[in-house]
Amino acid sequence: MTLILGIDPGSRKTGFGIINQVGAKIEYVTSGVIRVHKEPSLALRLDLIYSSISEIIEQYAPACMAIEQVFMGRGPDSALKLGQARGAAIVAGTQAKLDIHEYAARKVKQAVVGNGNANKDQMGYMVQFLLKLPGVPQEDAADALAIALCHSYTFAGLVNIAGATHSRRGRYV
Repeated sequence: MTLILGIDPGSRKTGFGIINQVGAKIEYVTSGVIRVHKEPSLALRLDLIYSSISEIIEQYAPACMAIEQVFMGRGPDSALKLGQARGAAIVAGTQAKLDIHEYAARKVKQAVVGNGNANKDQMGYMVQFLLKLPGVPQEDAADALAIALCHSYTFAGLVNIAGATHSRRGRYV
């Protein structure tokens, strides 16, 4: 049993999702959104992200954390704020002695949807389908669950490669 915490960082909304990987089986545990947009300063928002993620880690005791890498979205100011939100989340994970794994948004989309250019609706639908949820999770929570799924698939692939005996045509068998 391995609990994986996925984080979709943001300076206004930070999504989180926890899945449980038991062998090849993946189960949904919980997900949600930490809404920090009402805090008057960036410093208070970062503190809320840190403390909220610390509480989630304490409550669920995940084995590791997977988080999205910074990307240049709307501009440098947005990227800096996103980086600071990521930093607050990563510090919460490292303080709890979690292994931290980072994934590019394109890799997450490729792992979950099969298309690195997938849109938010496609991501939400596939997260719902893969985790057998009754409905599509809220956008930021769905992204966090997708990040956790990406880590699960990546980790499972590395375990399989480690057990491979030889390579045929660039593929491990």
